[in-house]
Amino acid sequence: MKIDGDTRLDDLLKRYPFLPEFLARFSPKFGMITNPVLRRMVGKMVRLDKVASMGGVDLDALVAALAAEIEVRTGDKVETGPALSPVDARKDRQEVLKGIIRDLHRGEDLAALKERFRTLVREVAPAEIAAMEQALIDEGMPEDEVKRLCDVHVQVFKESLEGRESAEAMPGHPLHTLMAENRALEGLLAELRALIPEPDSGRVLPSPAETAANLKALAGKLAEVEKHYLKKENQLFPLLEAKGVSGPSKVMWAIHDDIRGHLKDFRGLLEANDLGSAFRLGRWHAKQMAELIYKEEKILLPMSLETLDDGDWARVKKGEEEIGYAWILPGTEWAPSAPSKEGPAPVSPYVRAGGVLELNMGALTLEQIDLLLTHLPLDVSFVDADDVVRYYSGTEDRIFVRTPAVIGRDVRNCHPGKSLPVVNAILEAFRSGTRDAAEFWIELGGRFVHIRYFAVRDKVGTYKGCIEVTQDVTGIRALEGQKRLLDWK
Repeated sequence: MKIDGDTRLDDLLKRYPFLPEFLARFSPKFGMITNPVLRRMVGKMVRLDKVASMGGVDLDALVAALAAEIEVRTGDKVETGPALSPVDARKDRQEVLKGIIRDLHRGEDLAALKERFRTLVREVAPAEIAAMEQALIDEGMPEDEVKRLCDVHVQVFKESLEGRESAEAMPGHPLHTLMAENRALEGLLAELRALIPEPDSGRVLPSPAETAANLKALAGKLAEVEKHYLKKENQLFPLLEAKGVSGPSKVMWAIHDDIRGHLKDFRGLLEANDLGSAFRLGRWHAKQMAELIYKEEKILLPMSLETLDDGDWARVKKGEEEIGYAWILPGTEWAPSAPSKEGPAPVSPYVRAGGVLELNMGALTLEQIDLLLTHLPLDVSFVDADDVVRYYSGTEDRIFVRTPAVIGRDVRNCHPGKSLPVVNAILEAFRSGTRDAAEFWIELGGRFVHIRYFAVRDKVGTYKGCIEVTQDVTGIRALEGQKRLLDWK
């Protein structure tokens, strides 16, 4: 047997079940490995180079110690590789993967590329696929192009991904909750397929009116997927970005938006009694949503489990409670063993005794400022001069969802790729001084929503950031005449 930085911890522990206790003695930071539940959560995905990093130990020393312990306990001769070879091997694999995908985008034969993958690489980890997509985007391949052929990418790697065990977590852990929502969604997609006949199948359906009514009810249930997608966009994606992983998030967010748009179209077709078009779009949903589940559970979630620590998952848990759950209630067994990384806000040097903050006009305590901002009849967000989100008013009835993970995030990463040209245009105009405001208005769920952006400058005109103000003006827009008397009836 050979042990090096690429060896998966789970493979090693299955073969040598005495190693958890040895690792706990080797470094106190490995104590969690003796817990079967925690070991099951992380061991399947984590390689020894990651284990060494987690424990703060040298990879060479860890590999040598493991080899010595195995030989003493079992007599097995263990071959060890140099510490740098796993890293170099992964770099080599990255170049092979990128070459395969570039050729795929140039139109080369899928079967030939799959054979090249089997010959040259054979196995790939979810994190490597994520890193490959990110590298291609960083090197100039448009996000839309990566998204367009994302399904074909998965086909190339499918055999390797199928050979890997799925990520696991305890009930109550955010990963377990996301997977439970996926099981519920799979049930709804099965209902969708049962209601929609395949073309030329000859299957006899109930009356068009009954079929349309059943599909309308099902479309309402499918719309709950928004909570699932929001948890990924507002919780997982920001924390992965903080660890340097952003490419897969951008691609997956774009797929979310495609599904959102088509779900709206699907419901519109049903309202218009255009069953033929609704059937075609329903078949698209059954396929695309199922494929997205596969990508989540074979790439995104295993990579997240390997990348994020317990404190990160605690932050995800806090944010998901604000967004809510799609179709299911989470378990309660899991609780984070580390506190959330969000600490108390630093005290400003401008706060005087008693916690009073001197303002341009008057002075308020920090509590009063927070209450003032959260009682305004509108939602406020602030982005600083470096385009980093620093604040949002965390009211319960916000028009657009925000969670604590957005704080400290580049504002560009808070928007889907198709919105970036507009976001960049506003920021550049504000920064250059050519514009001071931008506004939009939309109809959303029967409400008329006014969205405004304002440049923030100091007394000498230096750009300090921008404010986003979002307000439901449905009632204001309907006002007529005058009201001069107090009427609280």
